[in-house]
Formats: sequence, structure tokens, C-alpha cells
Amino acid sequence: MYAPNISQMHVVDHSKGQPAEGESRNVLAESARIARGKIADLAKLTAKDHDAVIFPGGFGAAKNLSTFAVDGKDCKVNKEVERVLKDFYEARKPIGLCCISPVLAAKVLPGTEVTVGHEEEQGGKWPHADTAGAIKAMGGKHCIREVTEAHVDTTNKIVTTPAFMCAAELHHIFDGIGAMVKNVLKLTGK
Repeated sequence: MYAPNISQMHVVDHSKGQPAEGESRNVLAESARIARGKIADLAKLTAKDHDAVIFPGGFGAAKNLSTFAVDGKDCKVNKEVERVLKDFYEARKPIGLCCISPVLAAKVLPGTEVTVGHEEEQGGKWPHADTAGAIKAMGGKHCIREVTEAHVDTTNKIVTTPAFMCAAELHHIFDGIGAMVKNVLKLTGK
């Protein structure tokens, strides 16, 4: 596991659902807490040392790996994240992205096919459906998929799934992430 050695955009008090005033945290240190210490600086990740790369989603991808949460289609992607995506893409090694993280590929690798689910909210089932429009505005192609599915862009070796972009039961999100991982592994040819 890898994470950038940068400060978080802000610290959120999840019991209140709002930023915690006066607190700051490091993305690498927080990722190490979640990973139980088995993590390295993203600057050390290279495609030559791995068969594939998978980016989890969540607000961290939209706030710390990029500025998508604030800037939408005009976002900037963290330079190390951009380097890693381009490194794996140019090495023709699979890239997996789930939840909001497909916006990273749309921004860095224009023309690639990704999914964040549906393009309409459908009564709140897809509360972040407008993300599909941002993907298109960044030069990506959005493909509609269900939460239990993954989209495979075989040409570019990119596999994506909606995950928490859908207000779904956890086992459905689990199934979609499993489909993404399975397809990434399949694309490695191993």
C-alpha cells in the first residue's frame, strides 16, 4: 500500500459530519493507521515493481489525491498520483479505480472509459450522478454501470466500479469492488 506524504485538505469529525477546527493530519500517517503501518510513500511506487495498481475512492481521492471535491472538472491531480497513473498506463499494466477515483483517470488519461454508475440521480439512488458530466467534460467517456458491476476499458486496461457513488446496501458495493479486483487481476494475464 502507498499514500502521498502530504497534508490532508482538512480533518473531518465524522461524528458531526464537519471539519474539525484547528486539526491537521498527514495523508501517509493516516493511511498507515488504517493499513496498520504496512505502507510506503507514493513517490516510491513504480510500474516496473508491480503487476497492477488499484486506487480506492472516497473523499480522500476527491480532496487529497486531487482537488475534485472543490474544483470539479477543473481539478488538479496530485503530481505523484498523476505520475503513477501515467507510469502504469504507459507500461500497459492494469489500473483499477472505484467510487470517485475514476475522475483521476478521466483527468490524467483523457479518452479513457470509466464508470461512476449512472448519469441521473434516480430519486437519490445515485446522489453523485453529476460526476458523470464532469468526467465527460474532462475528456473521459462515461459508461453506465450498476453498483454490482465493473466497467473494463480493455483498450486502456482500466477497470472501474461505482462503489459508494450509489446509495446501496454494503453487500452490493462489495460485489462491485470484487468485480473490479477480479477484472484487474484478469488483465494482468497471470
